[in-house]
Amino acid sequence: MTLSDGYADVPPGRLATVVTCLEMLQRPALRSERAGAGWQLRHVPRPDAAWYRELFARIGEEWLWFSRLAMPVPRLEAIIRDPAVEVYALATGGRDEGLLELDFRTTGECELAFYGLGGPLLGSGAGRWLMNRAIEQAWARPIQRFWVHTCTLDHPDALAFYVRSGFRAYARQVEIAPDPRLMGLVPRTAAARIPIIEPPRVAP
Repeated sequence: MTLSDGYADVPPGRLATVVTCLEMLQRPALRSERAGAGWQLRHVPRPDAAWYRELFARIGEEWLWFSRLAMPVPRLEAIIRDPAVEVYALATGGRDEGLLELDFRTTGECELAFYGLGGPLLGSGAGRWLMNRAIEQAWARPIQRFWVHTCTLDHPDALAFYVRSGFRAYARQVEIAPDPRLMGLVPRTAAARIPIIEPPRVAP
């Protein structure tokens, strides 16, 4: 799709976001992390879809994550139970509070498909700890490329965090999608910083 310079209208009921694609082509040195916080990386083989969606929704609500909530369960299970996809939870105090999903389905590559923390861990240092585990797990396989994309709906520091972690931006895209709050996939109160623009009501 070719976009012209200048402004373009976004239809009511939809969101527009700028997506940045990043990659690392060799394993970087791990950045210093907080130790002894009681965090555990728990591998979840063949995840239960209900468990996955609950954690996905809890972590992603503020950032309007919705793709895996809109996906039919059989399709979701086909992805997260694929032998080439690794799903991990960051567990603390007997509760799963972080999600890490590594997708090795393309030979020689790993996609950081999903990475996030529940609200109680934001700002605690758990993000760096989990990213270091992601880098270790990804580069433990014979890959040549580790990549991720983030967008302007994400945490304000997400892009800078990925760059500090060793990723390099290589492409930018614009994504337009339905507002998941209007679809009932996330609460209407989520991401209050982003106003909901209702589509016009159709007269009966």
